[in-house]
Amino acid sequence: MECIEETEGKTRFFVPVQDPDTAFPPGTAAVFFNRRMELNRDITVLLTSVISPGNYLDAMGATGVRGLRIAGECGIPVTINDKNPRAADLIRHNAALAGHQIEVTCEDVNVLLSGRRFDAVDLDPFGTPAPFIDSAVRGTHRYLMVTATDTAPLCGAHKKAGIRRYFAEAMNNEYHAETGLRILMAYIVRETVKYDRGIEPLFCFAHEHFVRLHFRLTYGAHRADNALKHIGYILQCQSCPHRHEVYGILPSSSSCPECGRLLTPVGPLWLGKIQDDQIIDLMRAAMPQHTLGTARDIEKLLLLCKEELPVAGFYDYHQLAKMQKTSPPPIGRLLDYLAEMGFAAGRCHYCGTGIKTDAPVRDILAAIRDLQSELKMTAGS
Repeated sequence: MECIEETEGKTRFFVPVQDPDTAFPPGTAAVFFNRRMELNRDITVLLTSVISPGNYLDAMGATGVRGLRIAGECGIPVTINDKNPRAADLIRHNAALAGHQIEVTCEDVNVLLSGRRFDAVDLDPFGTPAPFIDSAVRGTHRYLMVTATDTAPLCGAHKKAGIRRYFAEAMNNEYHAETGLRILMAYIVRETVKYDRGIEPLFCFAHEHFVRLHFRLTYGAHRADNALKHIGYILQCQSCPHRHEVYGILPSSSSCPECGRLLTPVGPLWLGKIQDDQIIDLMRAAMPQHTLGTARDIEKLLLLCKEELPVAGFYDYHQLAKMQKTSPPPIGRLLDYLAEMGFAAGRCHYCGTGIKTDAPVRDILAAIRDLQSELKMTAGS
């Protein structure tokens, strides 16, 4: 196959030639490579460098770029696998070019992970990771990393597919990116706890067309039980913006306190924190040691994720202002105003106009109205 040389981070490698004139160039090559996932791979390198696993499996390597970078830029023993023989040949070529001692395997990932264990396992499939999570949990000693690009099923646009893959019901609303991430987290919890193991989120985020999760897997029935305590639902009113969280395996039935309509459960999903603040601090401190093409975006993402409140779901305050037929105030002023009212409030990484807060929706709407009146008075004085 015809290939061209690429450089990402400090790593040189070859990728097959793609047709740039098509809607999705990566799909035109014999072996898959998506340049738009550089931020995903940069973050993997950064996080792996601070957790320092004993070894690392790039379970679906394609060109092998992710595993190559982990080997060369983190100095960690790496195995790269792909069931496509042409991909495995390209990985061997790239590994030889890099000069690293990398094990290359050509197996079905479920078969490989049913027979071997690795300290860190990284799943980056084309589409859903659901068919591989069970074997990945069994084949992971400590760290599990998962990418999902099937955002339509996860976020409620393709509801039936989401139910089939994740046994969860999403809702295609303004905060669907976050519920998609949390639905995937809950699915992984359910696949993990049956082995009397728990999960601890290290750094989980949604970006553009994908969701990326990084976990530490723990041992013991009590840790599995602790993980299950984070499973619950968002109860969303479909007539007004009201929603609230409930914990438990089965959702409760209740009515909207604002308009009286029966609330619709979204989930099951993971409730609570999705980040480890110490890990984020370590990642930020390690950034100068790495060559990261997306460093500016990563720095912004890390800061937003660390500041996020651990509530599930966010409000797009522009949409709330539109509901009231008014203009949205500056986001910083709105957050300050909610804080003055006694509520916690902050930005979120999912949406530039999204806010996370423990304020009831009636108070958010009141704050938007008050601030708009304040701005009109200031403009008229």
